[in-house]
Amino acid sequence: MPVSESNKIYQEVIDAMIAVHRLTDGYTPNHEDQTAELAVMIGRHLDLATERIDALHMASQVHDIGKARIPLALLTKPGRISVEEYDVLKTHVQFGYEILNKISFPFNLAEIVHCHHEYLDGSGYPRGISGDEIPLEARILTVADIVESMSADRPYRKSLGMSAALDEIQRQSGVRLDAVVVDACLDVVKRSNWRPISN
Repeated sequence: MPVSESNKIYQEVIDAMIAVHRLTDGYTPNHEDQTAELAVMIGRHLDLATERIDALHMASQVHDIGKARIPLALLTKPGRISVEEYDVLKTHVQFGYEILNKISFPFNLAEIVHCHHEYLDGSGYPRGISGDEIPLEARILTVADIVESMSADRPYRKSLGMSAALDEIQRQSGVRLDAVVVDACLDVVKRSNWRPISN
């Protein structure tokens, strides 16, 4: 997705980070690209300003960049993971924030990434923040991330299907997930027949 002229240099920085990440992890950047595509569609449906769409797009493209610090064997491990392994996996959010916060973006890109596993009811991580403490862009990214993750093949399991993904965001709507964002996602997927591309 082309960004506005004023943000081209920042998109080039993001593209360089993605290229480095692809050297060690072929799956995660593809997941991020597809999540970004859906997130932008939701953002446009909600009439976000161009600058906010740019921020949402770039944040979505690198929302899991912190997984570069997680052992690939854990990222691709089939079956259930232990509590200890899950604790290690959760650190990718903080790592991602620390990486992106070193760059002087003209918008809250690092904060959007920091919040993409936070939930409205405060049950998310890493900070357990809630409600309006979570930027709208992060709430959009969270919904897009869930839908893409569930409806696409993962390294450790096959797709659970789009119906299951949409059922899940509806189940969490108004509790963990922003109901307005969920409704927008449902409408976007229905109108466009959006589906993730198999890696």
